[in-house]
Amino acid sequence: MKVAIIKYNAGNIMSVDYALQRMGVQATVTADEKKIRAADKVIFPGVGEASTTMAYLKAHKLDSLIRDLKQPVLGICLGMQLMCSFSEEGNTDCLGIFEEKVKRFIPEPGMENITKVPHMGWNTIFDLKSAIFDPSITNKYVYFVHSYYVSLGKDTAATSNYIFPFSAGLHKNNFYATQFHPEKSGKVGAEILKNFIKL
Repeated sequence: MKVAIIKYNAGNIMSVDYALQRMGVQATVTADEKKIRAADKVIFPGVGEASTTMAYLKAHKLDSLIRDLKQPVLGICLGMQLMCSFSEEGNTDCLGIFEEKVKRFIPEPGMENITKVPHMGWNTIFDLKSAIFDPSITNKYVYFVHSYYVSLGKDTAATSNYIFPFSAGLHKNNFYATQFHPEKSGKVGAEILKNFIKL
């Protein structure tokens, strides 16, 4: 089993690698096209800003590579957002794998001290519709850190609720994604990563 973690100018890559190591999975952190194409599974993690990250991906031809992958691919946090069509963060055209758009959280008037942005902390996921989400984790808690969200749409594979319902996970063909961080979500997150590796 060859697992590649795409290396680019975003944070959180090594924490994904450490999470896989705890599961006994040795991944390769790489930006090498041949190694990524040869992998059985590819993980596209990320913490960062959409426009500068997309510019980096384009400059290194990683944008076309990611879109062209045929094996299972898992986008995490910024990785999920960049797999969408457009992000309000920097008015950025993204990879377009998912048709959904990425929007900024805006607290309801008078609720700014209660519904703070970024959305940071533990929240439940439900309405699970993908092989990486076992029904047993319905309403279990996972860890989020994000100021931008993906609305509910036809590719929504998991839902969470902060200010309003939003996509906690997406799935289309061989592409899977989570807005939350499975590598920081304890046993529930480890189960999701295991399900992805077993696909």
